Amino acid sequence: MTNAAQAAEQKGEVDVEAIVIGAGFSGLRCMHELRSRGISTKILEKGTDVGGTWYWNRYPGARTDSESWVYCYSFDKDLQQEWDWKERFPTQAEVQAYLGHVADRHDMRKDIEFGVMVEAAKFDEDSQLWTVTTSTGQTYTSRYVVAATGQLGIQHFPFAGVENFQGQAYHSSSWPKEPVDFTGKRVAVIGTGATGIQIIPLVAQEAESLTVFQRTPNYVMPARNFALTDTHRNAIKRDYDRVWEQVRDQPFGMAFDPVNRISGDTEPASRDQVLQAGWEAGGFRYIFETFDDLLTDQECNDLASEFVRNKIRAIVKDPKTAELLCPTNHPVGGKRVPLGHFYYETFNRDNVTLVDVNANPVERFTEKGLKTADGELEFDVIIIATGFDAVSGALTHMNVRGRDGQTIENRWADGAESFMGMMVDGFPNFFTILGPQGPFANNPPVIEHQAEWIGKVITHCEQEGKLAEVSRQTVNDWFRVTQEAFDSTVLGKGEEANSWYLGANIPGKAHKILYWFGGAPAYFDLLEEAERRGFDLVDARSAATVG
Repeated sequence: MTNAAQAAEQKGEVDVEAIVIGAGFSGLRCMHELRSRGISTKILEKGTDVGGTWYWNRYPGARTDSESWVYCYSFDKDLQQEWDWKERFPTQAEVQAYLGHVADRHDMRKDIEFGVMVEAAKFDEDSQLWTVTTSTGQTYTSRYVVAATGQLGIQHFPFAGVENFQGQAYHSSSWPKEPVDFTGKRVAVIGTGATGIQIIPLVAQEAESLTVFQRTPNYVMPARNFALTDTHRNAIKRDYDRVWEQVRDQPFGMAFDPVNRISGDTEPASRDQVLQAGWEAGGFRYIFETFDDLLTDQECNDLASEFVRNKIRAIVKDPKTAELLCPTNHPVGGKRVPLGHFYYETFNRDNVTLVDVNANPVERFTEKGLKTADGELEFDVIIIATGFDAVSGALTHMNVRGRDGQTIENRWADGAESFMGMMVDGFPNFFTILGPQGPFANNPPVIEHQAEWIGKVITHCEQEGKLAEVSRQTVNDWFRVTQEAFDSTVLGKGEEANSWYLGANIPGKAHKILYWFGGAPAYFDLLEEAERRGFDLVDARSAATVG
């Protein structure tokens, strides 16, 4: 603990130096970083255990879309050697168990308060302290607040009348801890994003009938999941340093080597072979190990998109259903690409029906099921997988007030903006992890770099007697380069498909690019450059003298 913080605590000015909101990947990593710098830290977590998104999203089929050996922490080399992942793409239960192991290994639970929701956080300009208020009525004062609230924490629920439904209704992100039995049930799944795509194949195997309501079809990559053998695990552990070098140098934070190949320099006869190899490799390798210009060149993307559509047509037996499953209003990558575990094959089952809500919209819940434009459909169970108010939603739904009492909701009324996904002008000593305009990439490596950078900024400000704050101009400049990076891709058409990259999935939400698409390596380099320059982008406002 710093001398200034010790003096403040002795005077009763702060309960703890830093409050971290959330005990998922981000919160645990941030706690470790701040503790290592002598910053006393407490985590406030609304769940009853660690895990964050991996605590709440325990729906059938929930698992990662990043390979297990890079969907983890790199800061603890002994942890890397002792933890054995079971599969290429681990399940929700396995990821949560991993995070529980990390919390126990580093004795974190003693500084985590479970079962409390943060309802408000207010900055006092006179004392230059934050007051955090929880759902239990407890308040804490701190010098710093870090919102590790995740990107997908606030449910999007676009339909009325769910309370009228007399059957069972479940939202994917608040799934019961007890297993749900679908045997002999008439089941509906609303939504075909990444979550629905994981749920649908498993529910179809139990249900008497399954009706899938689709607004926007997705380009679903085959996962090609497999169980890891000791041989495979040992090979990864022996080479972990190189694995993390690959992650550091790959634009989306994956352990993939560059292919150094663009479609225009590849013989036309060979392009299909390249795409076929990427499709068979599974996971995100179709996107990142085929052509380097797949997301930046429209002709290449058109080729890759039509390849996937032809795969759908080959897998799904009914031509009408196949065409409904084929995306046509956005490029591959224009929306977050999901991984499927026999997703398209599920629509060949006799008990599965696909409903296009563009032609037959869902209007409301009824006592017996759902009212659509074509009439009422009866169900025993309805699963709601309609997505999230992504990236910014967790904070705009929380009463966070900075200078002059301004709420972060008002600051972001015209669209969420921050500096590098971590700092918001007008909110001193307040940080976000995975906030707006942070990199779109494999989350754990991004989290680690951001947590380390936040720790360095706090240490710098403590040593210099400054507040950690950025100007509106700094935020505007970062948004400008973020927009330029996005405009250099073919992803802008995602707005037509209601992409949450742009906030376009939420009615009334301002549409602004929420991610940096300039590549994780460039982002990491910029963090290092800011450190070399002495964090001169952080405003040099002197903190009040304490003690």
